[in-house]
Amino acid sequence: MKSIFQKIISREIPADIIFEDNLCIVIRDIEPQAPVHCLVIPKKKIERIALSEDSDQKILGHLLLVAKKVALKEKLEEGFRIVINNGIKGGESVPHLHVHLLGGRQMQWPPG
Repeated sequence: MKSIFQKIISREIPADIIFEDNLCIVIRDIEPQAPVHCLVIPKKKIERIALSEDSDQKILGHLLLVAKKVALKEKLEEGFRIVINNGIKGGESVPHLHVHLLGGRQMQWPPG
C-alpha cells in the first residue's frame, strides 16, 4: 500500500508543492504548526530515520540542504527549526521519512 507521500509524489493526490528535484519533493503541511511549515520528502521510500542505511547518506544530507534552501526562499533568516519524527512515540504519523521545516515565529524549548 502506498503512503500518502508516495501518492503525492506520483501526483495521485494534490499538494502545494514548493520545490522538487530528482531526489525529493517539498510541500506545505496541511496542518501547519507554524506560519511556515514545509515537509521535505525523499522520493525513495525510507520508512523512518531508524531504518535508514549507510547507502542513504547522500539523500539524507540532501534533505537537510534542501530544507536550508527552502528556509532561505521562505525568508526565515531569523531562524527555523528542522524536525524528524521517528516511530509512534516520536510523533511519526506517516511511515515515510520526512523533514519538517518550521519557522516564522519564535520556537519554544523544550519542543515536547
